[in-house]
Amino acid sequence: MFTTSSIGALEEAIRFSTAKQKAISSNLANVDTPNYKEQSVSFNRVLEQTEANASVFQSKQTDERHLHFPLPSGYPHASHNKQGQYNHNGNSVDVDKQMTEMAENQLYYNAVVDRMTSSFQSLETAIRGGR
Repeated sequence: MFTTSSIGALEEAIRFSTAKQKAISSNLANVDTPNYKEQSVSFNRVLEQTEANASVFQSKQTDERHLHFPLPSGYPHASHNKQGQYNHNGNSVDVDKQMTEMAENQLYYNAVVDRMTSSFQSLETAIRGGR
């Protein structure tokens, strides 16, 4: 009843940020593992999968509150970068790059959570009649 499309989009943004954080954490945990290839999460990949699946499966939406189909398959997921090699042991993890991406992801996550908090505060104000 009170869900809006912006809250759904913010939920997806948090899911994306969480998947990215998991990939970064895995990369940092395996920085000394021989032949480990860096993982990354790409929003563009999720968008491309959604567009590719749109012609295969179509649903009929009978209410605006129902989920849109197709949903992104597997939601954001990590993929391995098979091209790069940073260390002599075949490992492709660059610690400086991972730390930069972690800081960017933290800022992104905080901004999305702040926006979601604001949305819920607006709903709370509306429920209380503006008081």
